[in-house]
Amino acid sequence: MADTAKNTLPTNVGELQRRVSSLEDQDISLRVENLSLRNEIKMLREERRLWFLEKYGPKSEKLSEDQLNLFQGEPSVHQQEIENEAELPEEEKSPKVPTKGKKRPGRTLLPDHLPRVEEIIPCDADQCSCARCGEEKAVIGYDTSEQLDVEPAKYFVKVTKREKRSCSKCPGKGISSAPLPPRILPKGKFSDRVILDIVLGKYRDHLPLHRQQGILLAEAGIEVSRSTLCNQITQVGSLCQSINAAMKKELFSTGYVQADETPVGLQSKETKGRNALGWFWEYSHPKGPVLFEFKKSRGREGPLKYLEGYKGLLQSDGYAGYNKLSEKDIIRIGCMAHVRRKFEAARKLAPEDPHPREILKIISKLYALEKQWREHGLTSEARQEQRALHSQPIMDELKAKFIATRKRVLPASALGKACDYGMNQWIHVENYVKHGQVEIDNNWCENAIRPIAIGRKNWLHIGSREAGERIAPIISIIETCRRMGINVRNYFADVLPGLGERPQSDLANLTPAA
Repeated sequence: MADTAKNTLPTNVGELQRRVSSLEDQDISLRVENLSLRNEIKMLREERRLWFLEKYGPKSEKLSEDQLNLFQGEPSVHQQEIENEAELPEEEKSPKVPTKGKKRPGRTLLPDHLPRVEEIIPCDADQCSCARCGEEKAVIGYDTSEQLDVEPAKYFVKVTKREKRSCSKCPGKGISSAPLPPRILPKGKFSDRVILDIVLGKYRDHLPLHRQQGILLAEAGIEVSRSTLCNQITQVGSLCQSINAAMKKELFSTGYVQADETPVGLQSKETKGRNALGWFWEYSHPKGPVLFEFKKSRGREGPLKYLEGYKGLLQSDGYAGYNKLSEKDIIRIGCMAHVRRKFEAARKLAPEDPHPREILKIISKLYALEKQWREHGLTSEARQEQRALHSQPIMDELKAKFIATRKRVLPASALGKACDYGMNQWIHVENYVKHGQVEIDNNWCENAIRPIAIGRKNWLHIGSREAGERIAPIISIIETCRRMGINVRNYFADVLPGLGERPQSDLANLTPAA
């Protein structure tokens, strides 16, 4: 074999050099291809792990690849198993031992505003007499305990009888009748309290109408069609639209608006057999009104039309739908939380990589400053001064870190994409430092939009575009009241009865803020 190999070698030195050069080229080509495949495998593993984390939840961050693979091969795995598996190694390493003398929290007292209904339990007959002398024992006090109790909802028919009077000396003339009190829906068969139960049950407590229908039947024996319940909601939504118009003026007058959007299923004739996609757009102020608008698409026409005439600050994520807004009227503010999430995802995918941790550490300095100033109750002017002194140098450090990290990583990796997102949004994100009245992120807006995400898991979809347009004002008022600490049931009970008869000039005085 060795003799044969020797015989195949060329005797010409030039030919020998050419063959060696060709082998070197092949080796370089294989090395490049190998590196490319390694990078592709790394990115695919990142995407695969991210998919696992999204599927199995936050607890799965503690699981190894082998553990995740085992769960993937078990189709019936449930969330509790994931959590148990995630916590198991820590428990084995350091079992929890009860600490002697550890101070435990006391029992929470029941609220003082609840009425107290007393129930006195007398002693038994044999306890009322003294066992020694037979004398009757006197009551010297009570051993008292408290429990939270409830009376099940009691449904009844409210009969309204208006007094009628007439003059005995003028028969057929001078008849008068007591006026009807204002109601939310004057000609409806439901009282105001029942209507508010239906509306708040669905959009505050996320109870679909078919469940409310079942509760009425099971607990009170009342059979009501779902279409009747739906009709009550749409009529309330129509009333709330006028209040929303006044709330929009309040919002624009603040000069600072946060915006976000979320999808929701929409029944449509255009997509038979499946739901179409509708969108709730939110526009709000961190300490003021929260307004929702329903649109059939996520197109830029939505914010362009809604924010027409608005002049001030607009804070949002990096969605391109806001890019066409007039720069001379609107100053864009980015969201640091969205930037942070990209690096948090990169950290989860590559826990051993120090670069995302370093960037997250820099961002945490900015949030620590914001927390400190918030606790000290700084005014907008003072916060702007402090940001210029302390936050701006950290922002400069963060930008330099983005640029340096981006040069070291693959463009298609999670960390590379996070750096690209941060740099693309930098001009907007950095703007928060220059305006003391704005927040560092858009989290106030996202918190107000979260109930819609919870609701759509329960009621699944919206029946039509028209229904979405009537639902939006209801959710706007519920979330505004929640943000401002107002009891929404009391607000609706005060404002909605007779609202349709009020002049437009009164509406500005009827918003939750007013």
